[in-house]
Amino acid sequence: MFEFNPEKHYPKETESRVVIRFQDCDPLQHLNNAKYFDYFFNAREDQVPKLYGMEVIDLIRKYKAAWVVYNHNISYVKPAMVGEWVRIMSRIIWYNHNTILVEYYMTDDSKTQLKTVLWSTMRYVTLAEGKSTDHQGVVEDYLRATSLMLDVSGISIKDRVKQLSQELKKL
Repeated sequence: MFEFNPEKHYPKETESRVVIRFQDCDPLQHLNNAKYFDYFFNAREDQVPKLYGMEVIDLIRKYKAAWVVYNHNISYVKPAMVGEWVRIMSRIIWYNHNTILVEYYMTDDSKTQLKTVLWSTMRYVTLAEGKSTDHQGVVEDYLRATSLMLDVSGISIKDRVKQLSQELKKL
């Protein structure tokens, strides 16, 4: 379970290095569009326990609530190719009392070329009724410690692609 420690620095971003598998690609040897979601979600699921010392399932069990996706916004910039090593980063870029916005992005292995950006907006809902509920307790601590809290009002995924591409050029 996540235990907030004010003395500890919590990384705001997860990162994984993965290879694009043959079975996940189309005949043109590009990663299939739907498979990007698997790569993004698996990378975050692998990294959150390592970085923050918690399994999301523990929060679900304790609070009888979970985040449910209600919107995906994805931009495919450059194809990921079969056999290519890529980097997958993810981070919570905004949240409020019952919603989070998770940003995932993929680059080439050297982190110089942006490949894809995904925004997943999720509502926190009760397991029993499936109704929206507020973040509480350890969940609030986790969000406060690990979120970037960018001002996303008025910004589109297209704008974000430009921002991230510029950031990568500066590295």
